[in-house]
Formats: sequence, C-alpha cells, structure tokens
Amino acid sequence: MMPDRSILLSFDVEEFDMPLEYGQSISPQEQLTIGKQGLDVIAPVLNDTAVQTTLFTTANFADHYPDTIKALSEKHEIASHTYYHSSFSNEDIAKSKDRLEVITGQKIYGLRMPRMKQVDMHLLKDAGYSYDSSVNPTWLPGRYNNLHLPRTLYTENEMIRIPASVSPVLRIPLFWLTFKNCPLNTFIHLALKTLKKDGYICLYFHPWEFTDLANYQLPSFTKRWSKDILLERLLQTITSLKKEGDFISMNTYLQKKVPV
Repeated sequence: MMPDRSILLSFDVEEFDMPLEYGQSISPQEQLTIGKQGLDVIAPVLNDTAVQTTLFTTANFADHYPDTIKALSEKHEIASHTYYHSSFSNEDIAKSKDRLEVITGQKIYGLRMPRMKQVDMHLLKDAGYSYDSSVNPTWLPGRYNNLHLPRTLYTENEMIRIPASVSPVLRIPLFWLTFKNCPLNTFIHLALKTLKKDGYICLYFHPWEFTDLANYQLPSFTKRWSKDILLERLLQTITSLKKEGDFISMNTYLQKKVPV
C-alpha cells in the first residue's frame, strides 16, 4: 500500500527578470518569452497524469498567456505570485488574485511572494487567501535568515503557511539552487528523508531554469544545467518520489489535512 504522504511540487510561473538583479538589461517581452519557453520545456511534468502541481503565477504572465494558464488550471492549481515579479505594491495581493480568478474561472487560494519576500499575513487574510507559501525556513546568505521559523506547516495571524521544505536537523534547503548544484542522488536522498519524516515535502522550481541561459551573464550556480539535462534530473526525482507518495496541489493537501 502506498504510504499516505504528499509531494507538493510547485513552479513559480513568472517573468525571467534575474538579469536585472545583476545589472543587465532585458526587455519585458524577453522576460515573458523565456518564462513561456520554460513552461513548454516542462510539459512532460505538467502532462504527467500522476502529477498535480501548484503554479504560482504572476498576473502579468497570465495576462500575456491567458489561454495557457486557463488550460493548465484544468489540471493544476493556479496560485498567485502577485502581479509583477519585479515590482510590488500591497494592492497587488488582491489585484493579482482577482485577475487570476477571471482568467482561470476558478478560486485562487494561495500566494507566494517573489523571491520569498516577507509579507503581512493580515493583507492575505483580507484579500481572501487560504494559505501562504512565502517562507524558506533556512539561512540563505544575502537573502534571508529564517532559521527561527517552523520547518513545517504552521499558522501565523490566522493564515496557514506552507514553508518550502528543508531537511531535518541541518535545514538544508530542498529548493531549485540545491537541486542544480548538489549531486542528484544526494538531493533525492534528502528529499526522501524529509518526506518520510514530515509526511509531505514542498519543492519549488521556476520554468525559466529549464531554458538555455548560457548567453546571460549570471553566476554559474544559478544556471548550472539547463534544458533537457535539468528536465531529466527532475523527471528522475519525480520517479523516485512517486514510490513514496502522491503528487497533489497545496490546496488539495490542505483540504485533506486542514479543512478550510
């Protein structure tokens, strides 16, 4: 019998604006194009009948590719990644939710802030969200130090928070940069260990990672592997995790564990 464990696989569907962080120019259209190309590359994952994901999508991306997001919403959960990836105002929390609901014709339950930025849970509650996934409970130099936060699902100001998964004890982050830069067998081992310990695992990636980023002047650790090589690594990881649990959306998981 399959253990009652859940794999919460998510992708941040967004504009590829990372070059801006490193002082390089990239047009808004190119940012969107790279994001869409990545979404096409990961089609084998999104089309897998045994894999349901959560797609944290900027409303701006959905505005430009409404038919794609609408089609994906028939199988996967669409959640908010605010309105734009490069800029943010508090009004975008409700505005992005409303726009995504119009495009998909479905209720939007969750939000993840770009770059896991801090956000006031009261704003999410007021906008009608059910959960937040904007926290990585680890230390990432130059970004955040969240070692004091709970490692697994918790409630803050009446809002459910689903942190990105980190390994037990050492809190090694099981996110996209670790996936790119550590041996695949090591990542899978840590993921399985975390899944068995916690009963679920929350993993996140970006579609643009799976495109060819060689021409962009970015740190090597951000663009190591790409395209088919990176996709094959992800498919191998999914195959290993399938043996130990079910791939479901975050809202589906919460309906099972914390009915709302």
